[in-house]
Amino acid sequence: MVGTISIFGVSLISIVVLLSVKAWEMRRERVLAPRFRARLDAGALALKAQIQRGEMFLSRLPSLASFAALKMLALASVRLARLARSMSESAYRLADFISHKHNFERRETRSEFLKTMIEHKNGLAQPLMNAVKKRRARKTSAKPSDTTETISEVQS
Repeated sequence: MVGTISIFGVSLISIVVLLSVKAWEMRRERVLAPRFRARLDAGALALKAQIQRGEMFLSRLPSLASFAALKMLALASVRLARLARSMSESAYRLADFISHKHNFERRETRSEFLKTMIEHKNGLAQPLMNAVKKRRARKTSAKPSDTTETISEVQS
């Protein structure tokens, strides 16, 4: 806040000084430091041209604030992903420590369906549909349905 006020004060004083010098020159009909004034005018024109080129260049670019916000969002998402990964690894280590199964080895499943799926996935058995049909056939042959008995009784 203090910096802004001081810049405004210096700018205001500079404008007042320039206008008072111009008024003095008009009253006296004389140019103060003509060679120095010519160099300053040339520098001012060059600065004006640079500012105009800069405005055209900056108008083609997206605003700096949106670009900075995009970069900050990307950085935040990467950092958040790293944090989530480290938290996940810490949770696994904690679960391993708590479970007292440090050398956990997976046993073979008891489920016939899962065994069939694993065999099919590994390509060791027949296609999955044949295995499912065989399973269904085994179930129906082991337990005859009531409707089959009723139909056979009706026919005789």
